Amino acid sequence: MRRVTVLVAEDHPLMIEAIKIVLAESEEYEVVAVAESGAEVAGLVERIQPDLVLLDLSLPDVHGLDVVRSLCASKSPAQVVIFSAHEEPELIDAALRAGAAAFITKRIDPRDLPAALRQILQPTLFRPTESAVLVEGKAAPVELTPRELDILNALTDGLSNKAIGKRLWLSEQTVKFHLTSIYRKFGVSSRTEAVAAAYGRRLTSKTPSEPVSEPDTARIGSL
Repeated sequence: MRRVTVLVAEDHPLMIEAIKIVLAESEEYEVVAVAESGAEVAGLVERIQPDLVLLDLSLPDVHGLDVVRSLCASKSPAQVVIFSAHEEPELIDAALRAGAAAFITKRIDPRDLPAALRQILQPTLFRPTESAVLVEGKAAPVELTPRELDILNALTDGLSNKAIGKRLWLSEQTVKFHLTSIYRKFGVSSRTEAVAAAYGRRLTSKTPSEPVSEPDTARIGSL
C-alpha cells in the first residue's frame, strides 16, 4: 500500500523530529518535506505534491491562516491539517473556514496522531450521522462521527474527561480533541450546552429530567 506523503510545516526542530518518529512508526505515512517558515510552504507543495500538509499556525514570515488560504486558492489537492498549540475556538473556526480539513491540538497524545490523521483522510470509515442544529432559526446540517456520539453519550452520564477516556480507551487529550469538534459543530462552548444540544436533537437516550453533573473544570481543564 502506498504511504500517505506528508509535508510538515513546523519551525521547532524537536517537534519536527517527534512528528517524523510517530508517523514513521505507523508505517502509513512518509514525511517527504519540511517547511520551517510560512513562505516556504506553497512552493514545496507545488513541487512535491504531498497528500497532506501538517501545518503549524505560528510560523515565521507568513501566518498559518494565510498559508491555508493560499493553498486553497491554488486548488492544491493536498489536505491541510492544522497542528497547533493554540486552542482558541475563534482561531479553530477561522482555520476551518479558511479551508483546513481539520484542526489538531498539540496536546494530543502523540500516539494518537496517526489515527487522527487517518480519520481525516478516510472519513467514510466513520459513517457520519446527520442531525440538525438551529442557526438563526434555520436548520443547518451537522455531522457527528460515531466516536463523537460515544463521547456525547458519556457527557450525558456526567463523566469527566478521564472517565470518558477510560470507558472508551482514549487518552484525555484525545477526548478533549473530540469535545472541541463537538462544541464547534453544535456552536456551543461548554459541556452543559453540548448535553442540551444532544437532548434537543434526540442524540441521546438519556432524558433531560435526569441530572447531568458538570465536572471539576479546575481539575480536568475547560473542556
